[in-house]
Amino acid sequence: MMESNADKADEQPVFAAELFPYRSLGRKGFKVLLLLTGAVCGLYGMFFVATGAWPIGFFFGLDFLLLYGAFWLNYRSGRAREEVTVSRTDISVRKFAPSGRMIEHHFNPFWTRFFVRRHQEIGILSMYISGEGRGTDIGSFLNPDDRESFAKAFKGALATVKQRI
Repeated sequence: MMESNADKADEQPVFAAELFPYRSLGRKGFKVLLLLTGAVCGLYGMFFVATGAWPIGFFFGLDFLLLYGAFWLNYRSGRAREEVTVSRTDISVRKFAPSGRMIEHHFNPFWTRFFVRRHQEIGILSMYISGEGRGTDIGSFLNPDDRESFAKAFKGALATVKQRI
């Protein structure tokens, strides 16, 4: 069976976005920070061990390990992402966990509602898609400015799809 051009046009995405968490410190900055912190902790740690206060030297090493662990967890959580696609026949939300596990949600655009919860001073607090008894949140890890721009673009795409009957 052959697909017609109209069927292919219905499947073409009107909107596609890949959402990922913002990280203010890049990999190079992370390495520089660890190098400087390691040098300072090592220098002071050795000083205290040499003067006989070895427990303080131990705690300098522990501080460095805790800092490294905190950044490792932060960068690991930064691997989370979401792919949102809107076509005339489908809204697809693919959520990728830091572990690589993927969960996919599909919605009919004509039955889908997009909810935005706002705070007067902060802006958008959360975004949620629901339809046909199912729902999912979107962009929970985005900063307020990114949430605003995504919400505006997504609402526009949803309105465009619903307009073309």
